[in-house]
Amino acid sequence: MRILVIGSGGREHALIWKLSQSPLADAVFAAPGNGGTAAHNVPIKDGDIEGLVRFAVENKIDLVVPGPELPLTLGISDAMAQAGIACFGPSAACAKLEGSKAFAKSVMKAAGVPTADCGVFSEESEAAAFINAHAAPMVVKADGLAAGKGVIIAATREEALEAVHSMLSERRFGDAGNAVLIEEFLTGEEVSLICFCDGERAMPLPSAQDHKAAYDGDIGPNTGGMGAYSPAPIAPDSTLDGLAGLTVRPILREMARRGTPYKGILYAGLMMTDEGPKVLEYNVRFGDPECQPLLSRLAEDIVPIMLDCVNGTLAERRPVLDPRPCVGVVLTAEGYPGSYEKGMPIDGIEMAETDPLVRVFQAGTAIKGGKLVSSGGRVLTVAALGDNLAEAKQTAYAAIAKIRMPKSRYRSDIADKGIRRLQRS
Repeated sequence: MRILVIGSGGREHALIWKLSQSPLADAVFAAPGNGGTAAHNVPIKDGDIEGLVRFAVENKIDLVVPGPELPLTLGISDAMAQAGIACFGPSAACAKLEGSKAFAKSVMKAAGVPTADCGVFSEESEAAAFINAHAAPMVVKADGLAAGKGVIIAATREEALEAVHSMLSERRFGDAGNAVLIEEFLTGEEVSLICFCDGERAMPLPSAQDHKAAYDGDIGPNTGGMGAYSPAPIAPDSTLDGLAGLTVRPILREMARRGTPYKGILYAGLMMTDEGPKVLEYNVRFGDPECQPLLSRLAEDIVPIMLDCVNGTLAERRPVLDPRPCVGVVLTAEGYPGSYEKGMPIDGIEMAETDPLVRVFQAGTAIKGGKLVSSGGRVLTVAALGDNLAEAKQTAYAAIAKIRMPKSRYRSDIADKGIRRLQRS
């Protein structure tokens, strides 16, 4: 098979790494890819639907695997279907579950999925009246896609009013802020539940936990993700079917009822509250950086699973897994998620990967003048397996310490929540 992966992040590097292991894969391409996928790259942007379809047709691609949300919300799966090419990802109608938080809330309500109460507003005055009538803290979200940064936790009403003003009036997130959601603040611990779906059935992967805040101790601005680990002890393997039955399978039934069956990856971001799990949001693709630890643990060929999803023939079974936990630590440019420099030289990846338990997945990298340099905010993810979570963390940090890049940083506490929970149990 000839396979095209769309995207340029660490998630896409992990997908290419995993797909390339398949005996079914004759060739794997990346559009546009990054420095770590240079041997696979083709210069087509992930939002260029026409160009991607043209490349797939001209190069006799058998399977398309979109990594990020943008091509999915723009209808890449529908376009590939019209061209007769299999695409592992939901239709544009289904991708609205991520493309519009208001739409996702309406589907959750129809499906009976537990979630935070909220209001949806496009006028600042109406949003302000809602804020003044409710107690803080509360959460303000841009309705559309904002690269993982359109969520503001407001500790006071004043902060909530400021967030609404920045989104609706100052257009901080552009069209993503045409409408805002104002939600009740849920307390608990977050966990990611990611499932393969074929329109009717769901196969849950092990739980994972992302670290969104920029700095240790979960403080600072939200980022695209500073690290992740799997499994998360707060959602052990024994709970996965129950969680999927509560938060994923009802969505599959509701989307099928609407005549738009959901196929691909469905990611439920959950808050484990005292009242039980509640959905914070849905993503319509693998999380980044959750993808890197999860694919490091997947111990079977991913291509047949993807084809079963596309063809509606997925078995409701557990995937074959490496039992060892995996911890992924993200190296970022200094200043991220704010302004940062690009073009920093990167050395030491080969040294880090001398440990067979370690794999380095590149994201914001490029090859310039034959040298690997940084080209984005999140530069790479170091993923490491271990016999237990503490050992996996130790191995990951020993590996990332071997990588040298000026003006870089990383969080030092990835997986600590899980390790503490295990120590208490």
